[in-house]
Amino acid sequence: MTTPHPMPHPEPFFIPDPKVAADSRIAHFARWAAAHRGVADAHDPTDYQTLYRWSVTDLEGFWAALWEYVHIDAATPYERVLAEETMPGARWFPGATLNYAHHALRNLQPDAPAIIALDETGVGYEITGRQLRAQVASVAATLRDLGVGQGDRVVGYLPNTPHAVIAFLATASLGAVWSVCGQDYAPKAAADRFAQLEPAVLITADGYLFNGTTHDRRAASLELARALPTLKAALLVDHVGLAWPEGGYFALTVPWEDAATRVENLTVAPVPFDHPLWIVFSSGTTGLPKGIVHGHGGILLEHLKTLGLHCDLGVGDRLLWYTTTHWMMWNLVVSTLLTGAATCTYDGSPVPHARPDILWELAARHQVTVFGTSPQYLLAMAKLGVEPSVYDLSALRVIGCTGSALPASAYPWIRDHVGTGVQLASTSGGTDVVSGFAGSAPTTPVWAGELSAPNLGVALAAYDEHGTPVRDRVGELVVTRPMPSMPLHFWNDPDGSRFRDAYFAAYPGVWRHGDWITFTSHGSVIVHGRSDATLNRNGVRLGSVDIHDIVERLPEITEALVIGAEEPDGGYWMPLFVVPAPGVTLDDALRDRIRDAIRTGASPRHVPDEILAVPAIPHTKTGKKLEVPVKRLLQGAPAEQVLNPSAVDDPALIAHFARVGAERRRQRGLMATADDNARSST
Repeated sequence: MTTPHPMPHPEPFFIPDPKVAADSRIAHFARWAAAHRGVADAHDPTDYQTLYRWSVTDLEGFWAALWEYVHIDAATPYERVLAEETMPGARWFPGATLNYAHHALRNLQPDAPAIIALDETGVGYEITGRQLRAQVASVAATLRDLGVGQGDRVVGYLPNTPHAVIAFLATASLGAVWSVCGQDYAPKAAADRFAQLEPAVLITADGYLFNGTTHDRRAASLELARALPTLKAALLVDHVGLAWPEGGYFALTVPWEDAATRVENLTVAPVPFDHPLWIVFSSGTTGLPKGIVHGHGGILLEHLKTLGLHCDLGVGDRLLWYTTTHWMMWNLVVSTLLTGAATCTYDGSPVPHARPDILWELAARHQVTVFGTSPQYLLAMAKLGVEPSVYDLSALRVIGCTGSALPASAYPWIRDHVGTGVQLASTSGGTDVVSGFAGSAPTTPVWAGELSAPNLGVALAAYDEHGTPVRDRVGELVVTRPMPSMPLHFWNDPDGSRFRDAYFAAYPGVWRHGDWITFTSHGSVIVHGRSDATLNRNGVRLGSVDIHDIVERLPEITEALVIGAEEPDGGYWMPLFVVPAPGVTLDDALRDRIRDAIRTGASPRHVPDEILAVPAIPHTKTGKKLEVPVKRLLQGAPAEQVLNPSAVDDPALIAHFARVGAERRRQRGLMATADDNARSST
């Protein structure tokens, strides 16, 4: 992607109401910074660009100010904000000891909802601040009795319910390390992640809901437990009402009801600022998923900034963001509690067949102020003819959208079908930092198809192939100065080589994320999609290796290649290319078998949009599949800009995949023309 992106007209699509902007928390922070830190312009707290420039030029000053402004409660003070400004290896707030769980529970109102548990049936229940604290204390005591201490790993095989939130906070309160995976992942896929961690305790549920079906995961839980030889015990959650077999299921089991109903006082262990909090996993594109380790303090500060300032969340607010537990947005959903706002968990399909508008109904019923989703969801709502405005969404201020680029065509739908005063805040970030690089704030305009600005404290730039910052041209998304929530390290990467190769190989000392962006002259950011081979399905990043491994086990298939390609109209195409074994024809029966194998062996989200037979899969001369070049060929990039034919084991395949991409674009063009003609006729 080397050609300049055509710039849209710089007239904003949405301008915040001046009173709303002035009353926002980020404007209050700007006024506070002007009074206490001498940051101009004190006369205009809604001037986001001035605040942003200070946040990235005076890095220590900004993060020290945020620390004081949000009242970080440290057991011991820090010696300096940033002891070493290097990437990798930045050392933030040395000397400070604190605990994430303490901050997540300290601002909750005792008798007001802290968690609102929802599912696709519309049924739900609430957990108050007092109840949440009591259940966290109880589960923490149970884990402590099972031998869990600082640095031990606790893993969850859980849907997005309060059980996962409580288990995480209990783990964090002990200084133990948390990791979680959704139950739509097959046991092997979950074990590929968890076995690396050598966990002490597994917390798992009997099943989950999706699209009107209760999925029984008791046998899958047993299979996963058998793949984790270091387990001391398992906590068994009764979520969907399936009876756990008695005796012999696990070596030592504790029913969730017993673990969460003890009467205990919560004792929180202060840990160093960079003590591991959780481990989130990469998608596993090129091998086993990488365990990305983040620290208590970095996540605490970053999420208070993102949720408290950019999302304007505080006491009395409510957030509902559709996510699974293995997507980084779940971590932000939990961190809503840091602000004193209530968070909603949701178990089920975002668009169940019986009630495709269920999330809007729930948002209205529970007076949600920030509603979060993916571009694919918003596009689906428009295609299905869903009308959110039939519900009372008067409490809704912001619709957050992330996971992939949101096309400009989606913006008018929000204005016309949700509300003119609702800000559509498209954001871009990553599991790697568990936060956003660019997005919006209550004080920023919104341009259709663009992200309003880089986030506070994020020294964002677009680099060309020579490592030179560019504007109004497509470049690599880079971050030139450290962020507190950058990973501490990768799990089982003792010399740091995998970590350095992942982010710092292209531009030494500069974080390269793997996205194509344009930094516009009016300060916004346009995201064009991934510059690497990671799949991104409905906002959830998936690993191609998970799919290749399953499909290539089938005797009828010699080799496979899955690609995820963003399309100009906002669509996302995920085809699977297969090389049939000699004498085998790819017919509908074989396609069904491949889909069933992927659904069973990985998850329903891994099932491709289309399965196509190809003569062969292209590789480098060393045998590596050419995933990124094939993706770019499918998107229409000229072959000479994609790869050097002399580096390919079979150069003739380049033309084949280019033809497949051209045919796909031709079909999409015909479909778009047909849709336009149909609209004209009506």
